[in-house]
Amino acid sequence: MELNKATQPTMYFIGVTTEQSTIMKLFPLWAESMELENTILKGIDIDIRAEKSVYKKVVDFIKKDPLSKGALVTTHKIDLFNSTRDQFDYLDTHACMLNEISSISKKHDKLEGHAKDPITSGLALRKFIPDNYWETNGEVFIMGAGGSALAICSYLTKKEHKNNIPKKIIISNRSKERLSSAQKLLNQIDTPTKFEFYLCPDPEDNDEILNNLNSHSLVINATGLGKDRPGSPITDNAIFPKDGIAWELNYRGELDFMHQALAQKSTQNLHVEDGWIYFLHGWTQVIAEVFQIDISPYFDNIEKISADFQSKTK
Repeated sequence: MELNKATQPTMYFIGVTTEQSTIMKLFPLWAESMELENTILKGIDIDIRAEKSVYKKVVDFIKKDPLSKGALVTTHKIDLFNSTRDQFDYLDTHACMLNEISSISKKHDKLEGHAKDPITSGLALRKFIPDNYWETNGEVFIMGAGGSALAICSYLTKKEHKNNIPKKIIISNRSKERLSSAQKLLNQIDTPTKFEFYLCPDPEDNDEILNNLNSHSLVINATGLGKDRPGSPITDNAIFPKDGIAWELNYRGELDFMHQALAQKSTQNLHVEDGWIYFLHGWTQVIAEVFQIDISPYFDNIEKISADFQSKTK
């Protein structure tokens, strides 16, 4: 991992396999449309569950380098928060509540950390969850207890939704440590929604939960499996809920979970959604923070640019 002094305005992408991401090709097109002249995006690849010193080194570099404007963080959001929180001059409410940082930026020479996922997950969910959907008695099953899962729970249980909230949210995870951390955080939310937590080291464990969900339930792959790591959190024997929704948070990779859902789309009357719109909102919200701009006048054009790019690369 080389961290060289930036010679032009630079935003970083802190992830695992950043060069494989579509954003590396899209960012120059977006930057031009937003008139962010001479601005570039660089990837910083860090191994999953890296040593604290690695995260501290990266954050210290961004903080001290004048032309390093900030960064978007994936995969490492929770570990980066736990390792570097004392290096930030400001952490927003979501970052403190969820113990994660997805956006690193600077304002008046102060280093700021934000957790944007509660906002971006809400923007994405509103695209495909019908109005008053939770009156159907559907449940939510999230596989993975990382930052994205916590953010989605935070959004779904917001008081502004009043009675239009799921009655039950089930979270599973392969790691007991991460599951316990999620349970501790989510139990602080004041909501009538019931949370259930299950340690599921094997895909068959998730199958059992999936097979017993109510109809109209929302099932989410928030594990990273199918993108950074091969596989799916369920087996091909799992049965999706009737009239339900399957949301694959990934937008690239093998997307095994999404293909498993698509195989049952007709028989189970499933709506299957990938992570593309989540990806767009996730990036544009952080770009807005890093460069201190209002993204709303640009978003429609960014969406069009991205759709055109996708159609040309398929």
